[in-house]
Amino acid sequence: MVTSVTDPRKPLGAAIRKRRLALGLTQEQLAEKADLHWTYISGIERGIRNVSIVNLFHIATALEVRVRDLVKF
Repeated sequence: MVTSVTDPRKPLGAAIRKRRLALGLTQEQLAEKADLHWTYISGIERGIRNVSIVNLFHIATALEVRVRDLVKF
């Protein structure tokens, strides 16, 4: 198992939450736009869920950004 000092899920979740709030979206609205469940979005934003690359693309599209804009740590 690989460990690191910083869990990459935390800054990713923070970036998603920041963009979602900037767009004035609720977690439910983002989930609907991304065709995901709102509890999954919640877990990602809290940094406790792993997100697949496919779902990350769905989220980025719903947030009107590129994936690389969300994963710049």
